[in-house]
Amino acid sequence: MIQNHSRTKIDRQRVKRRVSHIFKKLGYLKSEISILFIDDIEMRVLNKRYRGKDKTTDVLSFSQIDGYKNSKLRTLNTELLLGDVVISVETAKRQAKERGHSFNREVLILLTHGILHLLGYDHEGDRKKAVEMRRKEKELMSLGVSELGS
Repeated sequence: MIQNHSRTKIDRQRVKRRVSHIFKKLGYLKSEISILFIDDIEMRVLNKRYRGKDKTTDVLSFSQIDGYKNSKLRTLNTELLLGDVVISVETAKRQAKERGHSFNREVLILLTHGILHLLGYDHEGDRKKAVEMRRKEKELMSLGVSELGS
């Protein structure tokens, strides 16, 4: 499910294709997520409530499957709701401009990052885990590069 609470148009089909590509590559064919696009004000509230940080951020993930190992999840032959990915549209626009690529590409980068968090990848506190997550992000971002835009 994709909800857009921002004033910016979101290419929902592109987002759905990206999620499908990622799930196929990672072996989560029967999985789904909820995606919410919001503004910085809403994101700041969520970030303070759930992470104790009184500032906006680009993406938050709320896993429904904490405690499972990735390999065990893939072997469960059932539909899984992995959780929620929340993206700040305003922050995505700023980051896209700073990084010299399109807003659509930034949204897909953040979506990929958020999905990996849902699956237990992390980049905070452990250098080895951070390297593993960055490697997986690069691998997934190489999928369907032509659909990402500039």
